[in-house]
Amino acid sequence: MNTLETKFEDIPEDWKILGGRAMTSNVVAKEVPPDCHPLGPNNKLVLSPGMVTGSAAPTSGRISVGTKSPLTGGIKEANAGTNFGQNLGRLRIAAIIIEGQHKGDYKLLKITNDEVKFMDAGKWSNKGLYDAYKELYKEFGDKVAIAGVGIAAEMLGAASGVCFNDPEGLPSRYAGRGGVGAVMASKGLKYIIVDDKGAPGVEIANEDLFRQGIKKLRDALTTHDVTKPGGALNSYGTAVLVNIINEAGGLPQRNFSAGQDDRSEKVSGEAKADEIKKRGGVRPHFCSPGCIIQCSEVWTKPGGKDPVGVLEYESVWSLGPNCGIYDLDTIGELNRACNDLGLDTIEAGNILAVAMEGGLSHFGDRKGALKMMEEIKKKTPTGRILANGAAFTGQAFGVTRVAVVKGQALPAYDPRAIKGIGVTYATTPMGADHTAGYAIATEIMGVGGTADPKDTKKADLSRNLQLATAALDSTGYCLFTAFAILDIAEGLEGIVESLNGVFGIDLTVADVPKFGQSIIDVERDFNKAVGFTPEDDRLPEFLRKEQLPPYNTVFDVPEEELDKVWGA
Repeated sequence: MNTLETKFEDIPEDWKILGGRAMTSNVVAKEVPPDCHPLGPNNKLVLSPGMVTGSAAPTSGRISVGTKSPLTGGIKEANAGTNFGQNLGRLRIAAIIIEGQHKGDYKLLKITNDEVKFMDAGKWSNKGLYDAYKELYKEFGDKVAIAGVGIAAEMLGAASGVCFNDPEGLPSRYAGRGGVGAVMASKGLKYIIVDDKGAPGVEIANEDLFRQGIKKLRDALTTHDVTKPGGALNSYGTAVLVNIINEAGGLPQRNFSAGQDDRSEKVSGEAKADEIKKRGGVRPHFCSPGCIIQCSEVWTKPGGKDPVGVLEYESVWSLGPNCGIYDLDTIGELNRACNDLGLDTIEAGNILAVAMEGGLSHFGDRKGALKMMEEIKKKTPTGRILANGAAFTGQAFGVTRVAVVKGQALPAYDPRAIKGIGVTYATTPMGADHTAGYAIATEIMGVGGTADPKDTKKADLSRNLQLATAALDSTGYCLFTAFAILDIAEGLEGIVESLNGVFGIDLTVADVPKFGQSIIDVERDFNKAVGFTPEDDRLPEFLRKEQLPPYNTVFDVPEEELDKVWGA
């Protein structure tokens, strides 16, 4: 970005088969100084499609975004489902590495099969992403894929993400966590446009083996109760979990002050699906072409007006019950504001809840919540505080109940009620992140076995899931394929065979945890070089001391159990 130059490089031999999280974390670990400022010239931003992304593999449209995080201070990978990664994969681009900083008006990077070039992006800056994406499609055609950052990133807000388009062209698919959007904006880059017209497509070394593998995976996904057509995710989306986690007493309410509220049913996946049907929205829906789970949707205002995009479980919770708000229309408008501004919805809901507790508004205040979003849009001093995350907001307003690990806000499962996910929050290199090792699958849903959510011995469960997830995040397959492959052995065999088919290699199922471990080792070594210690693998004091109604539990997993995850 210093000189506005682009070049193609052959993939280093050691990285030949890498993609997704494995690629981003290895590039960041090798090329980014651990002591650099995340928003300074020596950090890098890496976008990498998964190992099979862009191929005919089902439910494989994921892309990873990696960097040193301005929110956690450590290594970061965030990923999204979108056709953007598929376009890159078909162009045979394994990664985009953005380095240096451009001073002056923001730039746009356009990538086609024939050329890569920079363009001025000034006319699409300092405006909401809904309008900006409409204009970008008008300029570049409706077949391109877009990655962009919003107003929150322009302020270098650590709560900002990198926004990708959904199938309707809405700015609703986010690599949201860790402030990756701020890093992209700090480079002087506002948008990346990828046009795959004329692309050669993903090279497949062994077509027969690849086809055999994806058939096994497709069979597993279409028969498992969670992922099959008409199954839980297909029928109700990720928000099917609202009632389930609320019943378990682990759905955080009003800034983690309770774990259950009967009003939560009003914003459940079942209630939302009924309303979408009445309004003429879309459900089920895919986030990227080729997804056969189709847990996404398009939420609209009444009459099908003003489509927002998907309202995920995490977004519904964070902008809803965690703020004392139990109205889908309000949640929809808050989600629209997050998309428009380029904010991570998990972090945003925690920001609002902390600000409400700090007196900037009050729980349940719909107008107050929307006004705080306007503060960010207007780039006021208050807006700048809010755009920098829940921890920063807590410091500014003197709030001590701030649910963060390594500076990143907790997702929608209270670890006092569900211990295994708390172990993952504490010990993942990424900061509080449910997707890093989704213990909910086993503790609540009975997938991959069963485990008592109140049992404190969860080091092995969390570690095993973290290793599997690191590997899966690298493949380009959606995390939700894990529901099927944890229970149906042939599904996991299919994933491994599809990788072997693409690259002409001979991985086995037994290699999966070793591959995951190699990724985690790279990430933990980077964080250690930054200065992280075992004391950073801990949950906030209030979660260990304050009892959580209605079951009056605390997070009582011993420190020795947390240290056992990685042998610290």
